[in-house]
Amino acid sequence: MLQQKEAKMVFTRPLSLTDVPTRYCPGCGHGIIHRLVAECLDELNLRERTIAVTPIGCSIYAWDYFNVDVVEAAHGRAPAVATGIKRTNPDKFVFCYQGDGDLAAIGTAEIVHAAARGERISVVFVNNATYGMTGGQMAPTTLPGQRTTSTQSGRDVTVAGNPLRVPEMLSALDGPAYLTRMAVNNVANVAKTKAAIKRAFRAQLEGLGFSLVEVLSPCPTDWGLKPVQALAWLTENMVKYYALGDIKVAAGLK
Repeated sequence: MLQQKEAKMVFTRPLSLTDVPTRYCPGCGHGIIHRLVAECLDELNLRERTIAVTPIGCSIYAWDYFNVDVVEAAHGRAPAVATGIKRTNPDKFVFCYQGDGDLAAIGTAEIVHAAARGERISVVFVNNATYGMTGGQMAPTTLPGQRTTSTQSGRDVTVAGNPLRVPEMLSALDGPAYLTRMAVNNVANVAKTKAAIKRAFRAQLEGLGFSLVEVLSPCPTDWGLKPVQALAWLTENMVKYYALGDIKVAAGLK
């Protein structure tokens, strides 16, 4: 007679995530990225002293999912709010969770100057090449020729300019300690993204300066694609334009 083995739990919800249903669209990358952030907070034992800052956009929902203190900022102003929180509470761990329409458009000044000052904050920057929450309009990260609700014939760079490569732009500054770009389009890249987020968090913990992890993420709804198709589109188009990998790493950062 075969003996039954005792069931063993091998996959659980991180303590830094709340147990609530998601309101993100099917196939959206935010859920994956939320879990990676939460796992890093747990593994670094940061949950009880973390303050997250979320602005306007799909990222605003993060307050409902992260089991930490969360402050909502005006559109684009998360780095400024995070700066104030970190400077007045230097013992706290402070991170921003921002989308591309927010960080790379109305918040361009805030992210540039926070990076230039080397503020001891960490930023998770989700790039899905569109304004996700407000209807899929062109964002600063929309690819050349990409169709959106506001560029029905595709982004014309002679009119709208070229997309912003944010980490590369910030790399010219002295303040950043860690700048990288990752993606959540396959299992291997999901693992690399988690490692990058943890590295960015350690940059803050070690007092090295500003850190930012850009994460290429699918938006099936606004791209008009099924979830699996959206992952393929990200791989075939976004990864070719936005090269993955570390862009700036401070000396001594593990």
